Amino acid sequence: MQLINTEKILNNIKPLGEIPPPKHLIKTTIQMAWPTILESFLISSVIMVNMMMVSTLGANAVAAVGLVSQPRLLAISFIFSLNIAVSAIVARKRGQNDRDGANKILVQAMIISIVLTVIMSVICVKYADAIMRFAGSEPETHADSVLFFKIVMGGIIFTTVTMVNNAAQRGAGNTKISMKTNMTANLIAVVCNYLLINGNLGFPAMGIKGAAISTLIGTGAGCLMSIYSVSHKDQFVYFQGIKFFKLDTESVKSITKIGAPSLVEQFMLRAGFLAYAIIVAHLGTTTFATYQIGMQFLILSFSFGDGLSNASIALVGRSLGEERQDLAKIYGSICQRMGIICSSLCALTFIVLGRELFMLYSREPDILQYAMTTMLFMSFITYMQISQVIFSGCLRGAGDVVFVAYASFITVTVIRPLAGWILCYPLHMGMFGVWLAVSIDQTMRLVMTSLRFRSGKWMYHKI
Repeated sequence: MQLINTEKILNNIKPLGEIPPPKHLIKTTIQMAWPTILESFLISSVIMVNMMMVSTLGANAVAAVGLVSQPRLLAISFIFSLNIAVSAIVARKRGQNDRDGANKILVQAMIISIVLTVIMSVICVKYADAIMRFAGSEPETHADSVLFFKIVMGGIIFTTVTMVNNAAQRGAGNTKISMKTNMTANLIAVVCNYLLINGNLGFPAMGIKGAAISTLIGTGAGCLMSIYSVSHKDQFVYFQGIKFFKLDTESVKSITKIGAPSLVEQFMLRAGFLAYAIIVAHLGTTTFATYQIGMQFLILSFSFGDGLSNASIALVGRSLGEERQDLAKIYGSICQRMGIICSSLCALTFIVLGRELFMLYSREPDILQYAMTTMLFMSFITYMQISQVIFSGCLRGAGDVVFVAYASFITVTVIRPLAGWILCYPLHMGMFGVWLAVSIDQTMRLVMTSLRFRSGKWMYHKI
């Protein structure tokens, strides 16, 4: 029995060269994917552990930290778009064996990142109070959310520099480097959280402030590691030093071609997520805290899709750089099949251990009454989420970012908030309505991205 049927995957596409045996294709995919899956999974796990530590301070603390999430991600949306461009272009350069071109992309991306990060960081710290009020903070969560936001955004440059370096490394196929960097950063943050949130081993109990400082210490360590990773001359991605910090018009044009639509996509995503968080926040602190706990499991599920998406960007980009559209589609399909396996494992875990997992965050009766409803929704959403994230990664790897931006706008920016508002307020469906709207969004994105992938149009985009 064949593990994959390459002829069926290619359908009417004529092979452009020798197709490696299925076992070789699967092995190559796994070698590229497992570090990114493990990296994303461990990052998500650490985020979950951090939230568990914060939950010891009560539901208000969970809500306060949760409120910071979407404004923070919206503020650095330009970095996510920049990273998509960097990974896709470096992967294409890797397929063309153009090392100098790849390194020019890294330098230009770093210049853009540092300049924009400094500007954005200053704005966020200065207007933190107004930003958190807009994000839906309640009187009992406002002070903590402002404090956490100021500290995290004040040192966000550690995060953005790390993200750019790691994006280049993933594009070059060096997925283990990114994994090690993020694992170290997050483990350090967990240790510091243990020491500083409740004051253990003689350290002061700093509460929310301690959680924010721990984040900065972890991201600072990760930043140093990521800089070191691009300082080796024998690596495909090699940062050549400050003297090469000058603008290169052609590289900037390449980044802009993919980065601009990706920026629109990321902004639409974050704006939609923020709008939805505001809608849920106005249902009350208990409901919002419950929503934040549920999102921890959705983030864990997303980690599998995100890891496979990063692998698909590298594999698809490299294949297209070699002018092997046939291999690009095969690798994308293999990643999708791996995603279904991951979805099944997540869904089974959520169904069997749902209430027990929920109790790791809170044992408050008002929150626990929603536990099984939330986890049943999680078991359904994970299939939609992982699949659509992988399809989107394939499209991004090919440079088909305009379509991904369009799909994100329709589903996340329009459908999710609109459906959420209707279900939660006029129809008064409460937490059931909250998760139903998320399910509708995820299903629509899956339909749109899967149809685009199957059309094959993405395989002929020029970068």
